Amino acid sequence: MLSGVRESRRDKLFLAFNYFYVFFAFAIVAYPIIYILSASISDPKLVGSGEMWLLPKGITFEGYIRVFENSSIWLGYWNTIVYTVVGTAINLFVTLPAAYALSRKDFVGRNFFMAMFMVTMFFSGGLVPTYLLVKELGMINTMWAIVIPSAASIWNIIVSRTFFQSSIPKELQEAAQIDGCTNLRLFIKIILPLSMPIIAVMALFYGVGNWNNYFSALIYLNDADKYPLQLVLRQILVLQEMSAQGGGAMDSSTAAALNNKAEIAALVKYAVIIVATVPIIAIYPFLQRYFVQGVMIGSVKG
Repeated sequence: MLSGVRESRRDKLFLAFNYFYVFFAFAIVAYPIIYILSASISDPKLVGSGEMWLLPKGITFEGYIRVFENSSIWLGYWNTIVYTVVGTAINLFVTLPAAYALSRKDFVGRNFFMAMFMVTMFFSGGLVPTYLLVKELGMINTMWAIVIPSAASIWNIIVSRTFFQSSIPKELQEAAQIDGCTNLRLFIKIILPLSMPIIAVMALFYGVGNWNNYFSALIYLNDADKYPLQLVLRQILVLQEMSAQGGGAMDSSTAAALNNKAEIAALVKYAVIIVATVPIIAIYPFLQRYFVQGVMIGSVKG
């Protein structure tokens, strides 16, 4: 507020409502995160009974110990890092040139190609035809089955095209052509250095998607040593829950053992969630401004 300007009663009420709304929204978003983090280091008996509802109680790191004792966790981390780095590089290699070409008015047939791209946003071949195609290409049970089918996102191409249309002056392209600069050299030497904001935005979008991707691995990968982190953690969680289940008649010692397994399974469940999300949560604050900028880019022009 400007100094010396008095706020009316209506302005004060509106400001108070905004503060209340922001706090309420923050609480809704923050509570699940705090709860899961607290539950991952709390006594599972207190979590199950509802005594632990926000801050940790009966602190124990048994869940994390059990998760990280599994060597497949580290292999899954390595696989996910490889898939994310290679996949994001392929995504950028496909998305940026396509978006730049579609942004140029002298590209013959750009409206036709853009319309064909748009069709794929609403219609797809489906899972079975896609699987058969990947199989015929010999990519089953390889890294390429994870990174190639999702090499480009049409929405990201549209956002990148909007950036090139609104942020790269046409006069720059004309000046480079007068100086004898080829289209490839123009793109590599001039356009890309001026496009670092959209490159960072696309790297963030694609990187988060590749990190969290597990469905492609679930469909196309057969060897456990090629599983990404998300699939490894899912497997651990399922096995923990299955081992904690029992049925039929049992004595008191067996029932106690099964109950203990169930508590450990619950503890591992929360630890698994934290292990899978901490890397992205740690990186995102440093890239938040690029994320916001990417949203604004997409909202300027269609």
